[in-house]
Amino acid sequence: MAANKTFNFGPVALTNTLTTNILNTNITSLAGPVGFTATQLFIILRHIRIVNKHASIAAKASLWKGATGGNVAGTEFIWFQTAVALGSFIEAYGIWRLDSTDFLVGGSDTATALTIEGEGEIGVSG
Repeated sequence: MAANKTFNFGPVALTNTLTTNILNTNITSLAGPVGFTATQLFIILRHIRIVNKHASIAAKASLWKGATGGNVAGTEFIWFQTAVALGSFIEAYGIWRLDSTDFLVGGSDTATALTIEGEGEIGVSG
């Protein structure tokens, strides 16, 4: 039986630094448990929304799935330079797995104009 738990993240303001880490599940220390071996977590993203809260302009959102702080060609994820109209939002639904080595990275062409939030499930690898 699956023991995944629902979770949500955000809201987080997207900056104009397109290498900003937004989401990752890596646990830096698995020491401590007695009688079992702890393992890393994973995320199954099911919904992501980006809202434009700017007072006067549209802004563009970009996301990548890959290494920490990475936005290399071929790792674009869901949106790349996608316009979000003033006072509007974009959203996507899916089943996207992010392991402990996967980072959701991204930003906007206009600092703090866009806010990202989402939800899904978190589980234990292994």
